Amino acid sequence: MDKHDNIFLIGPMGVGKSTIGRLLSMQLDMPFFDSDREIEFVTGADIPWIFDVEGEQGFRIREARMIDTLTKRRGIILATGGGAILAPESRTHLHDRGIVVYLRASVAQQLERTGKDKSRPLLQTDNPLAKIKELIKIREPLYRETAHVIVDTSRRSPRAVSTEILRQIEEWREANLALVAAMAVEKAPADKADPAQRDAGSVI
Repeated sequence: MDKHDNIFLIGPMGVGKSTIGRLLSMQLDMPFFDSDREIEFVTGADIPWIFDVEGEQGFRIREARMIDTLTKRRGIILATGGGAILAPESRTHLHDRGIVVYLRASVAQQLERTGKDKSRPLLQTDNPLAKIKELIKIREPLYRETAHVIVDTSRRSPRAVSTEILRQIEEWREANLALVAAMAVEKAPADKADPAQRDAGSVI
């Protein structure tokens, strides 16, 4: 793994982005950032307070700015909020400035991990299960659009997930290098072709 690469973790609430991000940080000796925590640090207020005062739209504006700032760094592990991919510019920044890992989990696991968490404003509803399903329906295509690799975290330990992430990243990088090499061969100028082939082709 090249330490100049960024690894950006995306996915819904409750899939373990922060936990796995910290583990990857230790394994790779790369600094870890959590976009929600960075927003709280800069504003001096927690996420629920920002939602209460500025609404979700106000929070998303702050979030998009923070994603832009953090993704400009080099060699970091970044865990993003569940809705970070809603802004088109954030999807572009994430996809273009690092290797994006989409962490998935079953609805049951998401509910188990987040259903009673008072720090998640969008789940403060009488029916958190219905809300989770609604969010997945809206966001799943955006997660897939942004991601380079996809890893399922359901019923797996953080260590197993981090190992799978690193394996898939290496496979993706190797495939990407092979694709670049193949494209370079296809675009090679004709004058670099074998001289005998050029001469043969020019005979009338």
